[in-house]
Amino acid sequence: MTGLLRAIAALLLALGLSIASASAQGWPQAKPITIVVPTPPGPTVDMLARLVAAKLSEALGQTVIVDNRPGANGTIGSNAVAKSPPDGYTLLASTPASHVTAALLMKSVPYDQVADFTPIMAGVEPVTALVINAGLPVNSVPELIAHAKANPGKLSYGSSGIGSVFHLTGELFNRTAGVDITHVPYRGVSQPMQDVAAGHIQLLHISLSSARGALNSGKAKVLAILEPQRYAKMPNVPSMTELVPGFRKPSTWFGFFGPAKLPRDILMRLNAEMKKAILAPDARAKLEGQDLIVIANSPEEFAALQKDGIEKFGAIIKSAGIQPQ
Repeated sequence: MTGLLRAIAALLLALGLSIASASAQGWPQAKPITIVVPTPPGPTVDMLARLVAAKLSEALGQTVIVDNRPGANGTIGSNAVAKSPPDGYTLLASTPASHVTAALLMKSVPYDQVADFTPIMAGVEPVTALVINAGLPVNSVPELIAHAKANPGKLSYGSSGIGSVFHLTGELFNRTAGVDITHVPYRGVSQPMQDVAAGHIQLLHISLSSARGALNSGKAKVLAILEPQRYAKMPNVPSMTELVPGFRKPSTWFGFFGPAKLPRDILMRLNAEMKKAILAPDARAKLEGQDLIVIANSPEEFAALQKDGIEKFGAIIKSAGIQPQ
Protein backbone atom coordinates (compact mmCIF):
# COMPACT_ATOMS: atom_id res chain seq x y z
CA MET A 1 0.00 0.00 0.00
CA THR A 2 2.82 2.36 0.89
CA GLY A 3 4.46 1.76 -2.47
CA LEU A 4 1.18 2.38 -4.28
CA LEU A 5 0.62 5.66 -2.40
CA ARG A 6 4.13 6.78 -3.27
CA ALA A 7 3.54 6.00 -6.93
CA ILE A 8 0.26 7.93 -6.93
CA ALA A 9 1.91 10.89 -5.20
CA ALA A 10 4.74 10.89 -7.74
CA LEU A 11 2.24 10.75 -10.61
CA LEU A 12 0.22 13.64 -9.19
CA LEU A 13 3.38 15.69 -8.68
CA ALA A 14 4.53 15.06 -12.24
CA LEU A 15 1.07 15.92 -13.56
CA GLY A 16 1.02 19.16 -11.54
CA LEU A 17 4.45 20.15 -12.83
CA SER A 18 3.40 19.35 -16.38
CA ILE A 19 0.25 21.48 -16.10
CA ALA A 20 2.18 24.38 -14.54
CA SER A 21 4.78 24.20 -17.30
CA ALA A 22 2.15 24.10 -20.01
CA SER A 23 0.27 27.07 -18.56
CA ALA A 24 3.49 29.02 -18.24
CA GLN A 25 4.47 28.32 -21.84
CA GLY A 26 1.03 29.44 -23.03
CA TRP A 27 1.07 32.76 -21.17
CA PRO A 28 -0.24 35.22 -22.11
CA GLN A 29 -3.26 33.79 -23.87
CA ALA A 30 -6.07 35.83 -25.37
CA LYS A 31 -7.63 36.86 -22.07
CA PRO A 32 -7.39 40.09 -20.07
CA ILE A 33 -4.77 40.66 -17.40
CA THR A 34 -6.07 42.47 -14.32
CA ILE A 35 -3.95 44.63 -12.03
CA VAL A 36 -5.80 45.10 -8.75
CA VAL A 37 -5.08 48.38 -6.94
CA PRO A 38 -6.23 48.31 -3.28
CA THR A 39 -6.85 52.08 -3.18
CA PRO A 40 -9.29 54.46 -4.87
CA PRO A 41 -8.17 56.01 -8.18
CA GLY A 42 -5.65 58.81 -7.85
CA PRO A 43 -2.81 57.92 -5.45
CA THR A 44 0.70 57.21 -6.70
CA VAL A 45 0.25 53.44 -6.67
CA ASP A 46 -2.82 53.83 -8.92
CA MET A 47 -0.91 56.10 -11.31
CA LEU A 48 1.94 53.57 -11.43
CA ALA A 49 -0.43 50.68 -12.10
CA ARG A 50 -2.08 52.54 -14.98
CA LEU A 51 1.26 53.49 -16.50
CA VAL A 52 2.48 49.88 -16.34
CA ALA A 53 -0.86 48.52 -17.57
CA ALA A 54 -0.71 50.66 -20.70
CA LYS A 55 2.87 49.62 -21.43
CA LEU A 56 2.13 45.92 -20.77
CA SER A 57 -0.85 46.05 -23.08
CA GLU A 58 1.34 47.40 -25.89
CA ALA A 59 4.16 44.91 -25.26
CA LEU A 60 2.00 41.79 -24.86
CA GLY A 61 -0.82 42.63 -27.26
CA GLN A 62 -3.26 41.94 -24.42
CA THR A 63 -5.97 43.89 -22.67
CA VAL A 64 -4.67 44.95 -19.25
CA ILE A 65 -7.31 46.22 -16.82
CA VAL A 66 -6.77 48.26 -13.65
CA ASP A 67 -9.32 47.26 -11.00
CA ASN A 68 -9.53 49.55 -7.94
CA ARG A 69 -10.65 47.67 -4.82
CA PRO A 70 -10.06 49.98 -1.85
CA GLY A 71 -10.73 49.36 1.82
CA ALA A 72 -9.33 48.08 5.11
CA ASN A 73 -5.84 49.51 4.63
CA GLY A 74 -5.45 47.82 1.28
CA THR A 75 -6.24 44.34 2.55
CA ILE A 76 -9.51 43.88 0.62
CA GLY A 77 -7.93 44.18 -2.81
CA SER A 78 -4.82 42.32 -1.69
CA ASN A 79 -6.89 39.42 -0.40
CA ALA A 80 -8.68 39.13 -3.74
CA VAL A 81 -5.31 38.62 -5.45
CA ALA A 82 -4.09 36.20 -2.77
CA LYS A 83 -7.13 34.00 -3.47
CA SER A 84 -6.71 34.14 -7.28
CA PRO A 85 -5.16 31.38 -9.42
CA PRO A 86 -1.39 31.83 -9.91
CA ASP A 87 -1.69 32.02 -13.68
CA GLY A 88 -0.36 35.52 -14.39
CA TYR A 89 -3.76 37.04 -15.15
CA THR A 90 -4.45 38.61 -11.75
CA LEU A 91 -1.76 40.87 -10.30
CA LEU A 92 -1.53 43.41 -7.49
CA ALA A 93 -0.04 46.90 -7.35
CA SER A 94 0.50 47.68 -3.71
CA THR A 95 2.38 49.48 -0.92
CA PRO A 96 3.86 48.71 2.51
CA ALA A 97 0.45 49.50 4.06
CA SER A 98 -0.92 46.11 2.96
CA HIS A 99 2.34 44.15 2.69
CA VAL A 100 4.51 45.34 5.57
CA THR A 101 2.59 47.11 8.32
CA ALA A 102 -0.88 45.52 7.97
CA ALA A 103 0.05 42.34 9.83
CA LEU A 104 1.94 44.38 12.43
CA LEU A 105 -0.93 46.79 13.16
CA MET A 106 -4.14 44.85 12.52
CA LYS A 107 -5.42 42.05 14.75
CA SER A 108 -6.86 40.21 11.78
CA VAL A 109 -5.50 40.16 8.22
CA PRO A 110 -7.12 37.67 5.81
CA TYR A 111 -3.82 36.61 4.23
CA ASP A 112 -0.16 36.04 4.99
CA GLN A 113 1.59 39.07 3.48
CA VAL A 114 4.65 36.98 2.58
CA ALA A 115 3.51 33.38 2.04
CA ASP A 116 0.39 34.18 0.01
CA PHE A 117 2.12 36.34 -2.63
CA THR A 118 4.91 36.27 -5.19
CA PRO A 119 6.93 39.51 -5.31
CA ILE A 120 7.40 40.62 -8.93
CA MET A 121 9.08 44.03 -8.79
CA ALA A 122 9.32 47.15 -6.67
CA GLY A 123 8.61 49.88 -9.19
CA VAL A 124 9.29 53.20 -7.53
CA GLU A 125 9.85 54.82 -4.18
CA PRO A 126 8.77 58.37 -3.27
CA VAL A 127 11.43 60.83 -2.20
CA THR A 128 10.53 61.66 1.40
CA ALA A 129 11.61 64.55 3.56
CA LEU A 130 11.44 66.18 6.96
CA VAL A 131 9.41 69.34 6.29
CA ILE A 132 8.87 72.09 8.86
CA ASN A 133 6.87 75.30 9.13
CA ALA A 134 8.89 78.16 7.66
CA GLY A 135 8.46 80.23 10.82
CA LEU A 136 10.03 77.67 13.14
CA PRO A 137 13.33 79.24 14.30
CA VAL A 138 15.56 76.42 13.07
CA ASN A 139 17.39 75.85 9.79
CA SER A 140 18.93 72.41 10.23
CA VAL A 141 18.22 69.06 11.83
CA PRO A 142 20.75 69.65 14.66
CA GLU A 143 19.01 72.96 15.41
CA LEU A 144 15.61 71.23 15.37
CA ILE A 145 16.85 68.57 17.78
CA ALA A 146 18.26 71.23 20.12
CA HIS A 147 15.00 73.20 19.93
CA ALA A 148 12.92 70.08 20.64
CA LYS A 149 15.08 69.13 23.62
CA ALA A 150 14.77 72.66 25.02
CA ASN A 151 10.97 72.48 24.57
CA PRO A 152 10.00 68.85 25.34
CA GLY A 153 6.47 67.96 24.28
CA LYS A 154 5.80 71.39 22.79
CA LEU A 155 6.48 70.50 19.15
CA SER A 156 4.14 68.27 17.16
CA TYR A 157 4.32 66.34 13.91
CA GLY A 158 1.46 65.12 11.76
CA SER A 159 0.85 61.95 9.80
CA SER A 160 -1.92 60.35 7.77
CA GLY A 161 -2.95 58.21 10.74
CA ILE A 162 -1.83 55.95 13.56
CA GLY A 163 0.46 53.27 12.17
CA SER A 164 0.99 55.02 8.83
CA VAL A 165 4.55 54.89 7.52
CA PHE A 166 5.05 58.57 8.33
CA HIS A 167 3.77 58.09 11.89
CA LEU A 168 6.32 55.30 12.26
CA THR A 169 9.00 57.46 10.64
CA GLY A 170 8.26 60.16 13.22
CA GLU A 171 8.62 57.62 16.01
CA LEU A 172 11.92 56.51 14.50
CA PHE A 173 13.13 60.11 14.49
CA ASN A 174 12.04 60.60 18.12
CA ARG A 175 13.91 57.48 19.18
CA THR A 176 17.12 58.00 17.23
CA ALA A 177 17.35 61.77 17.82
CA GLY A 178 16.41 61.50 21.49
CA VAL A 179 13.53 63.98 21.29
CA ASP A 180 9.89 64.10 22.39
CA ILE A 181 7.79 65.45 19.51
CA THR A 182 4.06 64.78 19.85
CA HIS A 183 2.26 62.82 17.15
CA VAL A 184 -0.98 64.28 15.75
CA PRO A 185 -2.82 61.77 13.51
CA TYR A 186 -4.94 62.94 10.57
CA ARG A 187 -6.88 61.22 7.82
CA GLY A 188 -4.80 61.62 4.65
CA VAL A 189 -1.80 63.85 3.97
CA SER A 190 -3.30 67.06 2.58
CA GLN A 191 -4.65 68.45 5.87
CA PRO A 192 -1.47 67.91 7.93
CA MET A 193 0.55 69.57 5.18
CA GLN A 194 -1.83 72.53 5.25
CA ASP A 195 -1.50 72.68 9.03
CA VAL A 196 2.29 72.72 8.83
CA ALA A 197 2.11 75.58 6.34
CA ALA A 198 -0.28 77.43 8.68
CA GLY A 199 1.82 76.72 11.77
CA HIS A 200 -0.81 74.64 13.61
CA ILE A 201 1.71 71.81 13.79
CA GLN A 202 5.43 72.23 13.30
CA LEU A 203 6.64 69.39 11.11
CA LEU A 204 5.93 66.38 8.93
CA HIS A 205 7.76 63.40 7.54
CA ILE A 206 6.17 63.29 4.10
CA SER A 207 6.67 62.58 0.42
CA LEU A 208 8.32 65.52 -1.29
CA SER A 209 5.64 65.64 -3.99
CA SER A 210 2.94 66.18 -1.34
CA ALA A 211 4.92 69.08 0.13
CA ARG A 212 5.77 70.88 -3.12
CA GLY A 213 2.93 73.41 -2.91
CA ALA A 214 3.84 74.59 0.59
CA LEU A 215 7.55 74.60 -0.26
CA ASN A 216 7.03 76.64 -3.43
CA SER A 217 4.89 79.16 -1.54
CA GLY A 218 7.59 79.65 1.08
CA LYS A 219 5.33 78.47 3.91
CA ALA A 220 7.44 75.39 4.62
CA LYS A 221 11.04 74.28 4.25
CA VAL A 222 12.93 70.99 3.96
CA LEU A 223 15.53 70.11 6.57
CA ALA A 224 16.51 66.62 5.40
CA ILE A 225 15.85 63.87 2.88
CA LEU A 226 14.77 60.65 4.61
CA GLU A 227 16.27 58.20 2.10
CA PRO A 228 19.83 56.92 2.72
CA GLN A 229 21.27 59.20 0.04
CA ARG A 230 20.79 62.82 -1.00
CA TYR A 231 18.27 63.64 -3.70
CA ALA A 232 19.85 64.69 -7.00
CA LYS A 233 17.33 67.52 -7.51
CA MET A 234 18.14 68.97 -4.06
CA PRO A 235 21.87 68.24 -3.68
CA ASN A 236 22.38 70.77 -0.88
CA VAL A 237 19.80 69.14 1.39
CA PRO A 238 21.46 66.50 3.59
CA SER A 239 20.19 62.98 4.09
CA MET A 240 18.93 62.25 7.60
CA THR A 241 21.39 59.37 7.82
CA GLU A 242 24.23 61.91 7.65
CA LEU A 243 22.84 63.75 10.67
CA VAL A 244 21.21 61.24 13.03
CA PRO A 245 23.11 58.03 13.82
CA GLY A 246 20.81 55.02 13.69
CA PHE A 247 18.15 56.65 11.50
CA ARG A 248 17.35 54.11 8.78
CA LYS A 249 13.88 54.48 7.32
CA PRO A 250 12.70 51.37 5.48
CA SER A 251 11.83 51.76 1.81
CA THR A 252 8.30 53.00 1.15
CA TRP A 253 8.14 51.29 -2.24
CA PHE A 254 5.22 50.92 -4.64
CA GLY A 255 5.41 47.48 -6.21
CA PHE A 256 3.76 44.53 -7.91
CA PHE A 257 2.84 41.07 -6.63
CA GLY A 258 1.19 37.96 -7.98
CA PRO A 259 -0.46 35.18 -6.00
CA ALA A 260 1.77 32.60 -4.33
CA LYS A 261 3.27 29.90 -6.56
CA LEU A 262 3.33 32.03 -9.70
CA PRO A 263 5.31 29.95 -12.24
CA ARG A 264 8.90 31.12 -12.51
CA ASP A 265 8.86 31.79 -16.24
CA ILE A 266 5.67 33.88 -16.00
CA LEU A 267 7.20 35.72 -13.05
CA MET A 268 10.38 36.55 -14.93
CA ARG A 269 8.48 37.58 -18.08
CA LEU A 270 6.34 39.93 -15.99
CA ASN A 271 9.41 41.31 -14.25
CA ALA A 272 11.16 41.94 -17.58
CA GLU A 273 8.13 43.63 -19.18
CA MET A 274 7.43 45.76 -16.10
CA LYS A 275 11.05 46.88 -16.01
CA LYS A 276 10.85 47.88 -19.67
CA ALA A 277 7.63 49.77 -18.97
CA ILE A 278 9.06 51.81 -16.10
CA LEU A 279 12.46 52.38 -17.68
CA ALA A 280 11.01 53.62 -20.99
CA PRO A 281 12.20 57.24 -21.38
CA ASP A 282 8.70 58.75 -21.36
CA ALA A 283 7.60 56.73 -18.33
CA ARG A 284 10.79 57.40 -16.40
CA ALA A 285 10.52 61.13 -17.08
CA LYS A 286 6.92 61.16 -15.82
CA LEU A 287 7.81 59.26 -12.65
CA GLU A 288 10.92 61.26 -11.83
CA GLY A 289 8.97 64.46 -12.53
CA GLN A 290 6.77 63.50 -9.57
CA ASP A 291 9.74 63.07 -7.20
CA LEU A 292 9.74 59.29 -7.50
CA ILE A 293 12.90 57.20 -7.45
CA VAL A 294 12.80 54.42 -10.05
CA ILE A 295 13.73 51.06 -8.51
CA ALA A 296 12.73 48.40 -11.10
CA ASN A 297 14.44 45.56 -9.24
CA SER A 298 14.37 41.76 -9.33
CA PRO A 299 11.82 39.57 -7.51
CA GLU A 300 14.51 38.54 -5.02
CA GLU A 301 15.53 42.14 -4.36
CA PHE A 302 11.90 43.12 -3.87
CA ALA A 303 11.38 40.27 -1.41
CA ALA A 304 14.42 41.50 0.54
CA LEU A 305 12.99 45.05 0.64
CA GLN A 306 9.71 43.72 1.98
CA LYS A 307 11.48 41.64 4.64
CA ASP A 308 13.60 44.62 5.70
CA GLY A 309 10.48 46.75 6.09
CA ILE A 310 8.72 44.11 8.20
CA GLU A 311 11.73 43.84 10.51
CA LYS A 312 12.43 47.58 10.85
CA PHE A 313 8.86 48.82 11.07
CA GLY A 314 8.13 45.95 13.47
CA ALA A 315 10.92 47.17 15.75
CA ILE A 316 9.58 50.75 15.63
CA ILE A 317 6.04 49.60 16.45
CA LYS A 318 7.29 47.55 19.39
CA SER A 319 9.49 50.38 20.68
CA ALA A 320 6.62 52.90 20.43
CA GLY A 321 4.19 50.55 22.15
CA ILE A 322 1.66 50.72 19.31
CA GLN A 323 -0.95 48.00 19.76
CA PRO A 324 -2.72 46.15 16.92
CA GLN A 325 -6.27 47.34 16.36
